[in-house]
Formats: sequence, C-alpha cells, structure tokens
Amino acid sequence: MRFSSMMLCVAALALSACHPGPVIDAGAKQPPVGGTIAGLVTTVDKSVAIPGRIVTVVNTETGARFNTTTAANGGYTIKVPQGTYRIDVELRAGETLLNRPPDTRIGNSDLDSGRDFVIGAKAASPRVEPTRPPRAAIPG
Repeated sequence: MRFSSMMLCVAALALSACHPGPVIDAGAKQPPVGGTIAGLVTTVDKSVAIPGRIVTVVNTETGARFNTTTAANGGYTIKVPQGTYRIDVELRAGETLLNRPPDTRIGNSDLDSGRDFVIGAKAASPRVEPTRPPRAAIPG
C-alpha cells in the first residue's frame, strides 16, 4: 500500500509539472523598440533654441507616426521601432524651414543623433503698389 501511495504522489507531481498553467492574453503586442532619433531645433544662430515644438517622425513604409515635443534647449529624442523615418517639425506663421534632416534608417539599439532642424523667418515680400490705369486725354 505504501508503494502504491508513493507512486500515486509521483504521478500527480509529474502531471502537474507538465501543465503549462493559465494562458493570459495580453492583447495586441507593441512593435519592439528599435532605436532612438535625436536632434536640436534652432534658428540660424545655434545658441537660440526653439522649445515647445512638436517633432513628428513618420515610418516611410508603414505610415506609423510618433510625436515628441522639443525641450527648453530645443532638443528632442524619440524611441521608434526599426524602419526608415521622415522627420518633420511644427512651423508657425512667418517661419520657414532652412535645414531638415534626411530620412533616417533605425535598427535595433541605434542612436541616430544630429537630426537637427534650422528654422528661419520668411523673407518679407516686397510691397507692390497697385497700378492705376492711364487717364484718357480729354479733348479740349
């Protein structure tokens, strides 16, 4: 009897050790983080930072978009999955983009820094005075 009880315990332990346990569905899986894109947003005078601007990176293959905001020093960093990205920065009225970084390829653990923007003021267009039609000569 002792032997059969012991065999029953061994069998129970063996069966419970092979059970995978509960399966938990965590929902949709997020894409793995591939690397980081970083840069500065400044004016032509590099000492003049532009804080509080939205920087958007767009995966050129999937269209996935990721946003961040520039810090007090005009710097930004954003973690993105592997892929190739176009980088854009928010412009305000009267501004123009003088320098934009090229498309950026990010792999696992990459840190792609130096993706800087330079923002300038739009050149004022010269004021054009309206022309008046020539006056007709009055016969006299």
